[in-house]
Parts: sequence; C-alpha cells; structure tokens
Amino acid sequence: MPSDRFIVHVDLDAFFASVEQLDDASFRGRPVLVGGLGARSVVAAASYEARACGCRSAMPMAEARRRCPSAVVRPVRMRRYVELSRRFMDTLRSFSPSVEALSLDEAFVDLTGTERLHGDPSQTVRLLVDRVFAATGLHCSAGLAQSKFVAKIASDLRKPRGLVIVRAEGLLAFLAPLEIGRLWGVGPVAEERFRRLGYLTFGHLQSASRDRVRADLGSAGEHAWLLAQGIDDRPVEGDRERKSIGHEETFGEDIDDPRQLREILLRQVESVSWQMRSRGFAARTVTLKVRRPDFTTLTRQASADAVTDSTAAVWRMASALLDAWCKSEWSAVRLLGVSLSNFGQAAEGQGLFPDPEAARERRLDAATDALRRRFGDSCIRRAGGAQ
Repeated sequence: MPSDRFIVHVDLDAFFASVEQLDDASFRGRPVLVGGLGARSVVAAASYEARACGCRSAMPMAEARRRCPSAVVRPVRMRRYVELSRRFMDTLRSFSPSVEALSLDEAFVDLTGTERLHGDPSQTVRLLVDRVFAATGLHCSAGLAQSKFVAKIASDLRKPRGLVIVRAEGLLAFLAPLEIGRLWGVGPVAEERFRRLGYLTFGHLQSASRDRVRADLGSAGEHAWLLAQGIDDRPVEGDRERKSIGHEETFGEDIDDPRQLREILLRQVESVSWQMRSRGFAARTVTLKVRRPDFTTLTRQASADAVTDSTAAVWRMASALLDAWCKSEWSAVRLLGVSLSNFGQAAEGQGLFPDPEAARERRLDAATDALRRRFGDSCIRRAGGAQ
C-alpha cells in the first residue's frame, strides 16, 4: 500500500448494546435497546438485532419499543462503558501514540512510521482488531486508508465486524460508486441539490472539473470535489494537539421547548468541562452549535478574558449564548452541541468570578470529578438547567 500516511478508523460495534450482551449471555442474539423508559427517553444504543427491526440511536424509546416489542431494554451503565472504553483506548495507544478519540467507542489511529515496530500496516490493523477483542470482549469495525475521511468511510461499509483496507492505487475506484450522501457535511437538503445538478455519486464529482463543480456549488462544491478524490490532509490529533473538546446530540424528534434545551445543554457543559479538566486543559472560548429541522446549522461563540476550567464559568457563557439565540431567532432544534477551544493553562484564582466564588467552584468541580472517576460520567448532575 504505497502511501505517505496510514490512518485507521476504529469503531466498536453497537457499543452500549454490545456491552449489555457481553455481560449477560441471555441477551446474546436478542434485540437490545439501551436507554430510559420515561416519556421523553430516547435510545442511547440499539443492537444489530434491534436495528433489523428499524430501531436506531436517538429514536424515541416508545417508538423503538413499538417497532420491536420483543426487545430487551437496559438502562445506561456509564461506569461500565467508561471502563471498557479505557481498555479500548489503551489498546489503540499500544500501537501508536497518535490516537484521536472521537467518543467512548470510536477513534482514529495514525500508524504512519510504525512499520519497524509492528510491520506492514495492513497486517497491523488485523492485529489491532484482534487485540481490541482480547482486551474488551467486544468486536469492532476498522478501515485503513491514507486519510481520515476515507478511513471513516471504509470502517462504515461492512459493519459489524468489518475490516476494509483501501490501497492508494485503488482509491478512486473504491470511492467512485459511493452515493453522494456519504460525503461529510452533505445532509438531505444539500444531497438533493447535488442530485439536481447530476452529482449522484463520488464518481460524478471525480469526472467533473474542479472549476465546474465550484461554479455549480461554490466553495462547498470545491470541498466536496477534493473529498471525492480522496484528498484530506487533516492530521490525527492526539490530546496534546487537540484544538477543541465538544459534545453534541442529534434528537430523534425536534425539540421545541427552550427549557428542555437548557437541561440538555447543562449536561453537555458538564461533560466537556470534565473532559477538559481530565486532560489538564483550560479554555477561553465556548461555541454553541444549533441545527434546525431544515438542517441549517448555526454557531454562536463567546470568549472570556482569561482561560478557565470551571464548569460554572463555561455554563454561564454557554447558557447566555443559548438564551440570546432563543430570544432572537428561536425555532425547533434538531441538534444541539457545545465545544471548548483556545486552550491554555489555568492559574490559581483565575476565572470569571470573584476569588471566593472561584474557590468554591474549584472545590465543587474537584468533588464531582472524583465521583465521576469512580462511578462514571452520569453519576452526578447539577440542577439549574431550566428557568
């Protein structure tokens, strides 16, 4: 596989549901849904047996149970998932120091330059998959390619337990038949626009000139043209190189209640703030991401005078952004997310509050972080999301 880079995308198959099947043998081969049973509960994960009935993550749990009445419903056990995620990530890091975790169950691994240690990357990725199973008892899908974009597509093609290797000499032929909807950033509205212009597959973009595609679709078209050629030079970003930490959720049903959005945003702020502190980071900038039902995506950003690692400080900025958006351009919401960026080192007493309040918040963050390390991310929540 002649190439300057060897990038692997690894994804644990139906992670939460597979853990439930791992821990209780009676669930194996049966449809499993993970999530709550409340009126507003959504599916956190669906086993492949449940997916065969039309169930999927982010679907309202009530709908999933209607589609699959025989499904076993299990509560989210975040402590157990975090435990296995750590084994998963540790296994990946045993192959390369450059591991970019995208979530608990998904990561990029840069195998470039590891040939002397592990041999040919096409053999290394097979060994990696085997070691993940040995360490966790869970199966994964993996894709090996010369870029993150192609590696991600490759790992998605043959789930579950798939392994797809895309060699440089066969790159264009591999991409050509794929439907245009597989391009990053191409949602249903954009996909329809591409199709109207005759760009149904990657191959249609490949055969058109770059200038033609740009004339038809603007800068977004040029970006799509580059991806269709397999051109994506983004590096695998480990913790040291990470430029942002974020958390976003796509809802099974659009949410039109601002109070519910605040509650969800508070949970997201708690998650990203904990992740930031666990990496020894502090951030200056908070970004709010909102996607409407028509797939229009908006971002709003605020920056503090100094970096902070305080959950309360992040929440004040994030909630102010959400409140301002709700007052000025409110609509139902399909996706909500928050991210932190512009990292630096937090100094003692630094933050948006007077020193006594800042000290109190540091003690609260330290106490909740200790609980999360012991019992998992969802063991404790702050009140105050709704107003």
